[in-house]
Order: sequence, then structure tokens, then C-alpha cells
Amino acid sequence: MSLPLIPPMLATSGALPPTAQDARWAYETKQDGQRVVAYLAGDGSVVLRARSGEVATVAYPELLPLGRALGPTPAVLDGEVLALDEQGRADFQLLQSRMGLVQSPGRAARRAAEVPVHLVLFDVMHLGGRPLVSLPYTRRRILLEELDLNGPHWSTPAALVGHGEQALLATRENGLEGLVCKRLDSVYEPGVRSRAWIKIRNMLSEDVVVGGWLPGKGRLTGLPGAVLVGQRTRGRLRYVGGVGTGWSESERERLAALLRTAESDVCPFDPVPPVTGAHWVLPRLVGEVRYSTRTRAGLLRQPSWLRLRPDLAPEDSAANLPDELT
Repeated sequence: MSLPLIPPMLATSGALPPTAQDARWAYETKQDGQRVVAYLAGDGSVVLRARSGEVATVAYPELLPLGRALGPTPAVLDGEVLALDEQGRADFQLLQSRMGLVQSPGRAARRAAEVPVHLVLFDVMHLGGRPLVSLPYTRRRILLEELDLNGPHWSTPAALVGHGEQALLATRENGLEGLVCKRLDSVYEPGVRSRAWIKIRNMLSEDVVVGGWLPGKGRLTGLPGAVLVGQRTRGRLRYVGGVGTGWSESERERLAALLRTAESDVCPFDPVPPVTGAHWVLPRLVGEVRYSTRTRAGLLRQPSWLRLRPDLAPEDSAANLPDELT
């Protein structure tokens, strides 16, 4: 049958609901993967659409049997495609080697053997010819769990009602990306970033040395659009990424003045990073940044600036980096 196109509902960044309202919310683990909506037509086929609307089915051939999981019952399901590391945690860098293969079925099949993916399902928006988006989360969740969608490459993880503080602590203790809080009475809002769903990302922080910057554009012309940062390891300053967010306007202007006084013709990073248009500075400014995780090469993912650390010397920014960077 013909199924309606349903763009995924999006969560808003925020904090845990107030303790007094805790029992009105469900808590699901936030996974670091690719959001997809799965369309099961009831004829054995499945179509996976990314958040952009692009069809991503070819990239994940191991998920094709999902099309037969409900027999003749058509359904539209919401979920996240993950690639898992040796500890069973989602690794976005691993997944990136799969995401770009939407036009290459042969390469996708070969990569599937090397880096298999797993689809976690957390909502159902259409089932058996019936739209479910107007039903509350609790009812949709019951219908989803009744489908018993647990297979070799897909599963339906449990949601926890109440106990938000304990759920968030568990994600931190297990090195997971974070938590998604979903109001029990919330309807499914296609394509809407809603306050009925709140995402909380567990972030780490470390001290870094500023070794360069990239010019800003538009209203940031003349100011740093991003700073290039590194950390000391084995006597060398190794590049760990660019940070372009986290400043107020006055903080960015102050940073620009500090960078101008530290200008240098010599790149302080070893090796020199492949960054076009960089302005190098003497590596004497230390800052604290927040980030979600590191890539396998040691680069910071989703970094944002927290503050300058004038109380620290550049030598204090030592870090335990992966072997690729030491």
C-alpha cells in the first residue's frame, strides 16, 4: 500500500524535567547514529529515509529483512541506525563509513560485512493503514512493543517511565551519548522540534592550547570564526580540532585582541593540520572546551568554548591521545 511520508519529530535541547513532573515523562537512551524513518509497505520491502528525506536503504543491506518482519502489515517506524564499537557503544565515526554508500550497493554490501549496523526503533507513526501521530506517546509505545521488533540487526529498547535522574546517571556511567525525555501525553509532531521531547547530551571538558584561528564571515568579519586547538603529548602540540561556538560577542572580541598579539608565521602544531586559511599564533593561550566524544584519530567532536584559563600554562594541557596521534 502507499504509505504517507512522515518527517521525524525532533527533540529540543534542555534539562531534566522538574522532579515533581518526573512521573509524567519517559526516558530513552540518546544514541549517536543516523536518524531514519522506516517504511514497511507490507509486501516484504522496506525503505529507509534519512532526516533529510534522502533514501538511505542501499547503504544498509543488512536491514532489508526488516521489510518482512511484520508480514502483510504496513507500518512507518522511527529509529536510529547505529554502528557499535567493541564495547557495544554507538560509534559515529564507524557509521560514517556506511552513510555515504547510498549509490553503491556493491560497496555497501562489502562494508556491511566489515562494519554491520543495528537499527534501534523507538516509535510507530502509522500501522495497518491507520495513522497514529495523534495518539499519545504511551499508546504509541504500547503498539510498538506489541510488534516485538527484535531481530539480528534491529531491536526495540525499553523506555523507562520516571526516574530521570537515575537514567541520566546511568548513561554517564556507561559512556553513552545522553538521554531523551519524552512527555507521556505527547503526540507525534512530524518535522517539528518540540518541547515535548527534550534531549540531554552528556558532555566532557578538557583544557586545550590555542595554536591558530580561522577568520569569521559576515557579521564576524575581522573576528575569529573558529580557533584551532591542540593538546600536548610526548613533547609535541597535537592538533585536536577547531572550535567555533561558545562565545558571547564581547568574549569573541576579547579573544580576537589576544590572538592579534600572539600572531606567528610558524604553525605550532606537529604535524601541521590540513586546514585552509589558518592564521597561526604562539601557543600560549589556554582554554577549556566542552565536547561530546573523540574520533578515533583523537579529534574533538561537537566542541564548544567554555572559558579562557589564564591560571594554566600551555604545558598543563597534556592529554592521553590515541596511538594515531602520539
